[in-house]
Amino acid sequence: MWREAIEDAVGKVRRNLEMHEGAFPHITNEKRYEWSGNVDWIEGFHTGLTWLSYEYSRDVFFKEQAKRQIADFKKRLDAKISIEHHDIGFLFGLSALAGWFVERDGSYQVLSLKAADHLLGRWREQGSFLQAWGPENDELNGGRIIIDCLMNLPLLYWASEVTGKPRYAEVARKQVELSRRYLVRGDDSSYHTFYFNRETGEPLGGGTHQGYTDGSTWTRGQAWGIYGFVLSYRYTKDAAFLTTAKRLLSYFLEHLPEDHVAYWDFNAPITADTSRDSSASAITACGMLELLELLPEDDADRGWIKQGLDQTMRSLVSSYATIGEEAEGLLKHGSYHVRGNNGLDDYMIWGDYYYLEALMRLERGISGYWYERDNK
Repeated sequence: MWREAIEDAVGKVRRNLEMHEGAFPHITNEKRYEWSGNVDWIEGFHTGLTWLSYEYSRDVFFKEQAKRQIADFKKRLDAKISIEHHDIGFLFGLSALAGWFVERDGSYQVLSLKAADHLLGRWREQGSFLQAWGPENDELNGGRIIIDCLMNLPLLYWASEVTGKPRYAEVARKQVELSRRYLVRGDDSSYHTFYFNRETGEPLGGGTHQGYTDGSTWTRGQAWGIYGFVLSYRYTKDAAFLTTAKRLLSYFLEHLPEDHVAYWDFNAPITADTSRDSSASAITACGMLELLELLPEDDADRGWIKQGLDQTMRSLVSSYATIGEEAEGLLKHGSYHVRGNNGLDDYMIWGDYYYLEALMRLERGISGYWYERDNK
């Protein structure tokens, strides 16, 4: 089942690369991608798909395409094009850092470290947080953190490991601890964002950007938290991060509909028109796979996590994947920004990436690009 899904996915990635060489996919409401330049936060997932396809097939076509894309990322970082945000790990971790892991090309390591330096530069010493969006002292976002940032921190942990400089990992760990304290609620749900006084670090309150309400639980945010906390546990071995990942996962699984794939927000009213978010479930599947790799065999939670993984992946493959269809995307019924009427019930490139990452782990034991694979 997994092999058939991978073969179909890799074929679609190849077809997209052939038809849209040099371009990157962007989200629409039209059951297709819009192909244009490297100017958003999502382009790294396209390169990540290219590297996964190369690792599965060993077809040099994919490697050459990934190299061209990394050259584009280098130009973007050098010119500082649309990088006033924290999603540097999504952009460069799945492109340059993935290239370093797969090919051991020294130029990719250099570019990855330069990207890590840029992300480190978003640390606001006065407030003690990584600012999510916008320039320093931005009136609206100068004191804002978001749960998505957890998935960008592996770039900083890796930079500490490869350079021997503790500062990168210290900042990452402080951000995780801050996120655990303020983004995770007492009932194990999560805020999408949280605001702090940008000068003093005083907590001001939780909110949302893409969720249903400030107090609701945006499912993709919950998914970022699940995978993000367990990745921080891998790097730090802090048991509190492992516990938090499990708690968030339990909440996620307990609030799923009958087919085990999430709606876009756990608190949104459910009607026939309510958008799913298959990408949230794909991210969570990767988080479950990561947990199962790290947990000891006698851990009491392995059973329900395995069951959740199996139910999620079988539903994604059988009911949400575009297997056998003429489609640019790999997963149907994803959501981007529902309240903003952007990316409703469509393909999400990050959903495609995490879906293929999960399949590759299941079929080949090949994880994604969040850490060196000998980092156990």
